[in-house]
Amino acid sequence: MESKTTALKPETAEDPAEGRLIEGNQTYKSLDETIGSIVLSTKPPRAWIVVVGLAFLLVNMLLTTIGYLLYKGVGIWGINIPSGWGQDIINFVWWIGIGHAGTLISAILLLMRQQWRNSINRFAEAMTIFAVVCAGLYPLLHTGRPWLAYWMFPYPNVLGMWPQFRSPLIWDVFAVSTYMTVSALFWFIGLIPDFATLRDRARSRIAQVAYGALALGWTGSAKHWFRYETAYLILAGLSTPLVLSVHTIVSFDFAVSLVPGFHATIFPPYFVAGAVFAGFAMVLTLALPIRALYGLKHLITEKHLDWMAKIMLTTGLIVFYGYMTELFYGWYSANKYEQFLVYNRLYGPYNYLYYALLFCNGVAPQILWWNKARRHVITLFIVSMFINVGMWLERFVIIPMSLTRDFLPSSWGYYTPTEWDWSMFLGTIGLFLFLMFMFIKFVPMINIFEMKDLLHKLAGDHHGNGHDGNGHGTAAAAAHPVPATVTAAQPHNGAEQNRSGDGR
Repeated sequence: MESKTTALKPETAEDPAEGRLIEGNQTYKSLDETIGSIVLSTKPPRAWIVVVGLAFLLVNMLLTTIGYLLYKGVGIWGINIPSGWGQDIINFVWWIGIGHAGTLISAILLLMRQQWRNSINRFAEAMTIFAVVCAGLYPLLHTGRPWLAYWMFPYPNVLGMWPQFRSPLIWDVFAVSTYMTVSALFWFIGLIPDFATLRDRARSRIAQVAYGALALGWTGSAKHWFRYETAYLILAGLSTPLVLSVHTIVSFDFAVSLVPGFHATIFPPYFVAGAVFAGFAMVLTLALPIRALYGLKHLITEKHLDWMAKIMLTTGLIVFYGYMTELFYGWYSANKYEQFLVYNRLYGPYNYLYYALLFCNGVAPQILWWNKARRHVITLFIVSMFINVGMWLERFVIIPMSLTRDFLPSSWGYYTPTEWDWSMFLGTIGLFLFLMFMFIKFVPMINIFEMKDLLHKLAGDHHGNGHDGNGHGTAAAAAHPVPATVTAAQPHNGAEQNRSGDGR
């Protein structure tokens, strides 16, 4: 029997529950072609080649910096007494914060059944992994002896030398390594159905074998979907606490100390909100140009931009509340050291950076109260860049500004980053961009099967068939057959899974 194509016409894309999440006359086949062609095309856009080339040059600069660092030691950085932490820890916390949006979008929004995550979750998950890779370089190299990093793990050894578990730096090792492991596993599990789609669509024998191996024998049978959903939900449940725990533990690096500016009980929620704030800003910074480059406006719609802007605005207000709370605590505490911290931030040698921080993270995002600004691409991109800079300045204000003005005026100093600090930072940005754009070329940046699932729900609502409270298609919705092009990674709603890519 000839199958029909489930399509979503432009006038039906507006769903009262979901909003405009897919635009244009879309079918399962068009989603396969739109997303899959980016990966399977042998000729990437010229802009992709330019960005990858520039990023590769920065990666080489990073390797040169690391080589010279291992030869000369960490003294090539600007760290000194009393500022033993400089750009190395600033950038570590900044990169870890950027990685938080991926886990929030993927795990928490999945558990909350927020369908607008489908177009951006794969992209954000990859960003998480690559940001953690960049972050991990800094504490590893900051030790001065990265070849002895295994000492920080509780491995059995004849020396009987165990890590100091009361050290926040050891807490970082366990938190970040756990975050990296769970995020990478969660990312790969979500890719398996899409790898099967690429396996079936690829024409090159090498691509067929490569994607076939990555698909792990996926056929799209009901058994596979059941096991997939079970594993995916378990990993989402494991990932959700990591959003709170990882950056909370990173904040303990500072909060458990006695240094004015570090010793603050507000740091855990303040750091977590700031991480989500920075993460969504980076998602928009990268997604907006890529959306325009590959013509994905019908899949990453204004509705997605609006929701991300709202989350940025909300978390930005929490972060700005944290800034005001720090000023209030310093004044109200009647502690001369805390009061001097406030004075130092407002009138000290780095005060211009503090005012820039307040503008970037406190003033600039307020334009997002305006509905048109939340949907305007250029405005969103500019605001996101302000936030990226502002969150880096926040870490600078917390770390060197606090360390260079501590309890004893005789130990005061001044921190100035060297050219090696900046080359290391730019090198990690190049590494991040290089990994991101290689991901875009070889892996679907948008979740194919989840977009088909969303298309099915919207099309079912259009035909009056709806779906139940658990998001599964009703019997009436399943009566609309899917096209023959939907094989391994077709949606699993209703009766469709029984005629999926199990070869029958």
